[in-house]
Formats: sequence, structure tokens, C-alpha cells
Amino acid sequence: MSISEYFQLLTNDYTLRTITLGTAVLGAICGMLGSFAVLRKQSLLGDAISHAALPGIAIAFLITGAKDTNILLLGALVSGLIGTFWIKGMTTKTHLKSDTALGLVLSLFFGFGMLLLTFIQKQPNANQAGLDKYLFGQAATLVESDVNLMIIVTSIALFIMVLFWKEFKLLLFDADYTKTLGFNTRFIDILITFFIVLAIVLGLQTVGVVLMSAMLLAPAAAARQWTNKLSVMVFLAAIFGAFSGVFGTAISASQNNLSTGPVIVLVASVFVLVSFIFSPGRGLLFRELRFRRNRNDLQLKKTLQLMFGIAQTHENISHPHAIKILNNFQGFTKKSLREMEEKEWITLNKQEWAMTEKGFNEAENLFNKQLEVNE
Repeated sequence: MSISEYFQLLTNDYTLRTITLGTAVLGAICGMLGSFAVLRKQSLLGDAISHAALPGIAIAFLITGAKDTNILLLGALVSGLIGTFWIKGMTTKTHLKSDTALGLVLSLFFGFGMLLLTFIQKQPNANQAGLDKYLFGQAATLVESDVNLMIIVTSIALFIMVLFWKEFKLLLFDADYTKTLGFNTRFIDILITFFIVLAIVLGLQTVGVVLMSAMLLAPAAAARQWTNKLSVMVFLAAIFGAFSGVFGTAISASQNNLSTGPVIVLVASVFVLVSFIFSPGRGLLFRELRFRRNRNDLQLKKTLQLMFGIAQTHENISHPHAIKILNNFQGFTKKSLREMEEKEWITLNKQEWAMTEKGFNEAENLFNKQLEVNE
């Protein structure tokens, strides 16, 4: 099945429609909430939380003996929140740095979760099969109730975000100032963290424990390259996340033996790569172009200032001078002379140059500005 055939079947096929809608909603909520994780410099928090959720899934199965998705995700939520508060407790009550606390919680919870999964697999009960899908995700298992849950959580998260928008912005950019205004920063921090954990838990079934952090961070990292405004970043991250989910699902469905979760993450990574290269403000391409343009302008101005010094020694500034007197000057190139002639700063006549009135005034302005800076 080709990608075009996939989109043609999308409106009629229940399974494709459910999976696509689910991955799109997941990408949107991860993009929105991931923006706050990126701006708070908590990029590794998503990785730690997703790994910390694994033992919760296993314990929920051991207690209930059933593979009910809602129960397993509830266990993942509790385990993820415990891991999160452990991280915050270690960073606030000890001398450990946040990266150390993240690494400890990630490895401890994930190791415990793998131990429990191994124990479950060895039990004489056929019902335990399939829990390992939470490691790498299995989008094909999404049903309408799962998608409805994602939509409800996304709607609640969007409502809370709009309701506490001012407080979230203040906490992101100046936590101390937020305290002085009388806001309960602890409550706001817990609120943001809770919804980030919730988004991660919702994505475990689709993307899995191992790749969930990429789903949370990639759309936000891509959006950050295009804007300096929080609202625009959150909107773009949601769009990038949703498109990653849709196109990742389409590519996975159009090819045999391609897991949906990894493909979605790869598509999101393409958004990041394109943003890093082509975004006008921070993109590598435009940064290189600006660097070359600034270096060229600097060469022109350095050469013009040298010519200005030479022209000042004559009463007539249009007195011709041989080009060879510029040969030992570092900023001089034949290209720079041609550009200066195009700007009408100098005139060229074979191997001689002369400064124009416009060029002399330009150089004089540069000279005066340099004097003001030095003073």
C-alpha cells in the first residue's frame, strides 16, 4: 500500500482512522507540553519519567492479573509521578545535580521494571504475554476508547494551559519574580510536571518507554528554532507533533514490518533537522549566510577606511591612486573593489582608483562612529 492509498482509505477504514487520530493527538499534546520541558531545561526529565513508568505497568498487572490498558496506564502514572518527585527531592534536599538525579532514577526504575517483566514472563499464565509492547510501543493496539482518553486529556491540558498561561510564563522565565508577586510557584510547578508525566504515560502504548522522550522533545526543539514567542512555539510544536504522528503512521502503514513508534520519532527528527538548517533566525544555513555577509561588509568598510586615509592627504579626493598600494592590505580583494564601485564609493580606471564624494562621506561617518566608540 502506498502513502497516497493510505490517505484514500483513511476516511473509510476504522483501524487506520483510529490509529492516525491517536498518533496525531499524542503528537500535539507532547509538542505543547514538551515546549515547557525544553524551556525549563528539563529535556532529560521525559526520558527519566518514561523509564520510571515501566515498573508501575508491571506492578499494576501483578495486582490485577489483567492487561486492561487503563489500569496499566494508571500504574504507569503513579510510578512516573513517584519517580518525578524522587528527582525533585534529590535535587532540593541533597547536593546532587539534576542530571545525576535523573540518571539514578532512570536506571533504578527501569532496572526494577525489567526485573518485574522478567518475573512476569516466567509465570505460568498465558495472559502476561504482550506487556513488552510498552518498551517500544505498538500503535496498532490503539482502540477508540484510547483515542477518546487522549482527546479528553489534551482538552484538559489545553484548558489548564490557557487558564494559567500568565503564571506558566512567569515561572518559566523568572521564578524568583513569580514568588515576589505572591504566586504559589510550587503548585504551578507541580501542575506543569503532572501534565508532562500524563502526556508521557499516554504515549507509552504508542511509542514505548524507550522512545517516548524523543516524542516529547523533538517537536518542541524544532519549534524553538522558528520563534522567540512562547505562544507561537507551543502552537508550532503541537503542529509538528501532530504531523509527525500522521506521516509516521502513514509511512509505517505503507511499508511492511515497520513499527509505527520508531517511524513517528524519525519523522519528528526530520522536522528537527530541517528546522536546525533552514529556520531564518537560528538555522545553520542562514547563520552562515549572515556570517559571510557581515564578513564581506567588514572587508568593504576596512578597505574604504584605508582609502579614506589615503584620500585625506590630497586636496582633491578624486585624485587617482594606483591599486597596487592596496596589495598588502588584508581587507583588500578585487571583488571588494567591484562592490565598492557598484555602491558608487569609488571609481575604477584600469589599475587606478579614486574616491567619490559619496564614498568619502561614508568613510567619514564610519571614522566618526569609531571615534565615538573609542571615547
